[in-house]
Amino acid sequence: MILVTNDDGIQADGLRILVEALEELDEVYVVAPDRERSAIGMAITLHRPLRARRVGERAFAVDGTPVDCVDLGVGGLLPEKPKLLVSGINRGQNLGHDILFSGTVAAAIKGTFRGIPSIAVSLVLGERERYIVEEVHFETAAEAALAVGRAVLENGLPEGVLLNVNVPNLPVREIKGFRITRQDRGPYDTKVVKRVDPRGNVYYWIGGERMEVDCAQDTDIYAVRNGYISITPIRPDLTDYSAMGELEGWTLRLGRER
Repeated sequence: MILVTNDDGIQADGLRILVEALEELDEVYVVAPDRERSAIGMAITLHRPLRARRVGERAFAVDGTPVDCVDLGVGGLLPEKPKLLVSGINRGQNLGHDILFSGTVAAAIKGTFRGIPSIAVSLVLGERERYIVEEVHFETAAEAALAVGRAVLENGLPEGVLLNVNVPNLPVREIKGFRITRQDRGPYDTKVVKRVDPRGNVYYWIGGERMEVDCAQDTDIYAVRNGYISITPIRPDLTDYSAMGELEGWTLRLGRER
């Protein structure tokens, strides 16, 4: 059994196409948010009850976050623990620092926490393509998800590791292949737009552009920009083990020195 979720919502085209592809591997259950919950990261719902509405024989819409969906699916909605979790297909990139905010990646992280081999799959689109209906190649990302999912089922994953897969928005015939990559280190800058509403109240839009400080040939961004599907292994353990030794040499005291 395979669990599929996303952060674009239960009605997303990418979700539907992903399910159709993965049914070649095994029976697929869907537990996904009832609306778009992008850029919500690892958020969970603690201050109100969650509701899950059955929308198909093996599909549930949840009024919560992607991480909530994994918890509800594994903890109560599914008949057994899935042998694979796939989150996506996200309509938009999850490259570099995007993984720190992504609901798509967060669902795969939660699956990893629960001991389920997990994959996050995203289709890399430009800003215009994300919001305007043009040629969006979900079928390419679905084939990539199928290939990676099959490989994970056959080979397994190292303990505590998930795969972040990003697919160029190209027809299958134009994809050059797969590359194992690292996360690009380029952060986003900070952009704040200040405006005033018709009642004279100030409000803000926040955002930013990716800063080009890395983009080395072994990164996820470089691979996708050059026509390759990037597969980045991610370990949610954020401990910097190399820094632990350095910090051990610090002299630390509690209280004010006299």
